[in-house]
Amino acid sequence: MKLYAVSLAIGVLVGIIYGLLKVRSPAPPIVALIGLAGILLGEQVVPLGERVITGETVNLATVAEQSREHVFGQLPHRKATPSAPSGHIDDPVQ
Repeated sequence: MKLYAVSLAIGVLVGIIYGLLKVRSPAPPIVALIGLAGILLGEQVVPLGERVITGETVNLATVAEQSREHVFGQLPHRKATPSAPSGHIDDPVQ
């Protein structure tokens, strides 16, 4: 959570500086956010291209899984949760 607070504080500081200098931000907020999303998604093209060039099998599920970690990431200080329960489905119920 500290990372988000610092990020917000720096953003507010930059906004104050823009206000003191009487300049507008370079892009409307929605345009800036869409641009950032484009950058994150565009970064995924390079690893995908490398896989295609090396002849590795490329499927949508693999690409989506690897991209998800980079694009969305894990929240800071949040412990990873196991993706599957510890026991197997075939284990007898006790």
